[in-house]
Amino acid sequence: MSAFDVRDIMKAAGPASANAGTGVGAQDRPLRVERPKAVSPLVLCGTVRILEAVTLLGFGVLLYAVMLHGRIASVTTYAAAIALVPAATVAIAQAAGAYRLQAMRGFVRMAIRMVAAWTTTFLVLAAFLVFAKLADQTSRLWLATYYAGGLTLLLGGRLVLSRYVEAHTRAGRFDRRTAIVGGGEAGETLISALSAQPDSGIRIVGVFDDRNDDRSTDTVAGVPKLGNVDDLVAYARRQPLDLIVFTIPITAEGRILQMLAKLWVLPIDIRLSAHAAKLRLRPRSYSYLGSVPVLDVFDKPIADWDVVMKAAFDRCVALLALIALSPMMLGVALAVKLTSRGPILFKQKRHGFNNELIEIYKFRSLYVDQCDPTASKIVTKNDSRVTPVGRFIRKTSMDELPQLFNVLKGDLSLVGPRPHAVESRQADTLFEQVVDGYFARHRVKPGITGWAQINGWRGGTDTPEKLQRRIEHDLYYIENWSVLFDLRILLITPFALLKTENAY
Repeated sequence: MSAFDVRDIMKAAGPASANAGTGVGAQDRPLRVERPKAVSPLVLCGTVRILEAVTLLGFGVLLYAVMLHGRIASVTTYAAAIALVPAATVAIAQAAGAYRLQAMRGFVRMAIRMVAAWTTTFLVLAAFLVFAKLADQTSRLWLATYYAGGLTLLLGGRLVLSRYVEAHTRAGRFDRRTAIVGGGEAGETLISALSAQPDSGIRIVGVFDDRNDDRSTDTVAGVPKLGNVDDLVAYARRQPLDLIVFTIPITAEGRILQMLAKLWVLPIDIRLSAHAAKLRLRPRSYSYLGSVPVLDVFDKPIADWDVVMKAAFDRCVALLALIALSPMMLGVALAVKLTSRGPILFKQKRHGFNNELIEIYKFRSLYVDQCDPTASKIVTKNDSRVTPVGRFIRKTSMDELPQLFNVLKGDLSLVGPRPHAVESRQADTLFEQVVDGYFARHRVKPGITGWAQINGWRGGTDTPEKLQRRIEHDLYYIENWSVLFDLRILLITPFALLKTENAY
């Protein structure tokens, strides 16, 4: 997970700083500034590989069907060629650097690499056919057409790709918006090194320094200082931010731990600069921002292809669930409508990913004049505000079914920490003031069900211990996420719903 253990961070910093800068009330929360939808370079490059391989494979099959199907006795040689040529081309192009984002920006250099990869593949294929004494049994016209047509498709696709990458680069969709923590000479050195690499994809948005004395200047290497670490937490809540880099010496462990206790709750990659450090490790010990070495401290829990897989899984399963459960949902809707006045659905503001406010849907389970949109008072056993139908659908969690529409919208996942209302309280204390590191559960999208719920921590949070245990399970899920883990939780959820002692 990280170079620093979360428990060490929390222990070193203490409860006071663990939630510092995070307890912004909903009414005071600044509006989040939107940027053009970011594009993951890793996902883009992987997608290009897949599309080119599939295109070349499909073209080979189509060419065979048009030119040779039914005209030759054996198809083994052609089948092998059609299968291996795309794979070999992608492998050679990968070795030539044709699937790097920097290479995709310029068409000419990219075209040269693709011509070289495609030509090398066919030269190897031709040599194999000759040495295997299969050349006389293979159609030269088919090979020549496959070569010329495949090369045309590759170059045409790469021309479109270069235009796409150039346009998105200008729009800043590939930039990793980066905050520097720490100023002084080390900060200047790091900023200068990153600025000297125009293709690094790093866009420095500002410097944040925990010091307020003469050592902390208003600008560092031309980059403005935007505040201290508490200000950085607030900044990351309202501005898009992808990366935080510490320039503080690794020997200042206590100082680093205190700042990490405030920053680890953010869904952002955190790195420790090794650019100016005297400690020299093996090159494989580092990750790199361009050519600048850094040590990994925290990673965004779900990123790149994981985001794609989870989003696809969520939407596909949610759509199937809506279709399968639509008769039940219609029955619940009629029961709510016919047994108490008011709307069928209840909408409530809750904390979503990175503390953003989202509006979730539920079947209304409280009398309309006693609904509590901010959840300032939790529902208790035999609560007079709950309707007879509401009591049943709350116990069985049927009231949560409309949240499948939230999943299709992208506000929720099927599996994740349950979203809490903005004014959720334990006794008279806000949740974030009860549990240290509470907002770390917002590093991923909230879900309809979760690890805490299937382990018996659903329903009320009338004691600090219940809330603490729920948060512990949420954090365990975040640090151990996988699609298989999601599937496991979904499969167990129906059985967990049979335990209704904590649901009312």
